[in-house]
Amino acid sequence: MKAAADRAIVITGPSGAGKNTLISAVRERIPELAYAVSATTRPPRKGERDGVDYHFLSPDEFAERVERGDFVEHESFSGYHYGTLRSEIEGKLAKGTSVMLDLEVKGARNLHRNLPGAYCVFVQPPSVEVLKSRLKKRGTESAEQFRRRTDTALIELKAKDEFDATVVNDRLGDAVDELTGLVRGALKSAG
Repeated sequence: MKAAADRAIVITGPSGAGKNTLISAVRERIPELAYAVSATTRPPRKGERDGVDYHFLSPDEFAERVERGDFVEHESFSGYHYGTLRSEIEGKLAKGTSVMLDLEVKGARNLHRNLPGAYCVFVQPPSVEVLKSRLKKRGTESAEQFRRRTDTALIELKAKDEFDATVVNDRLGDAVDELTGLVRGALKSAG
């Protein structure tokens, strides 16, 4: 199936919901779906590569790019800045390639305002306890960062009804199947 033109697919939800895992699996099933690499001021985690996992920018460079209007959306989250560069979306959409994005909830809200045709799916964990366990297993945050992420996640979980669909990431295979079906439906309806 060829992806429809001018369709952005946004996957959102709290940290620890499993967005990255689901996105990777869906992109394997729908390889023509491009991926928009976000920019951030946070330092790379072990194994992350600049331009592949994120565009890692200094706070000054991020601020300069905000001033130039280079971002479709940008937000502060957990002490760092995150954003989606226009160049990551507009060129792909102009070529008729649909693009998938992984955004925090505030970023997804902002992108949806700037790209009203975007299809937004909220990914949630089966429970708050599972979410906390997933975040702890990462081992990438200090105790303070972990607390901020879990506090933010509790607030973000209340936003699920703001989006086009919700996928509960309990059993990975089922969640991948559900999200793949939603994405294929969104691409078909845009065409």
